[in-house]
Amino acid sequence: MGEKKLYYYRIYDDKERLNYMKSSLPHDEVERWLKEYERTHQKYFNPEFIHYLHEHDPEAEIIEVSDMSY
Repeated sequence: MGEKKLYYYRIYDDKERLNYMKSSLPHDEVERWLKEYERTHQKYFNPEFIHYLHEHDPEAEIIEVSDMSY
């Protein structure tokens, strides 16, 4: 049995706020759902899009990325 793959994306919203998200969907599927979301929404905010995407991918979520030095 293969392990489920997770993908990580960098996304900007309508206010040009940068977030990162993870999803079990590959890039082409995320893009497809993004186009669908854009058809029904006037403004695009990352938390709202993730909520919408969560209907199609329960593992989708915004993640926090921090720098680390060593």
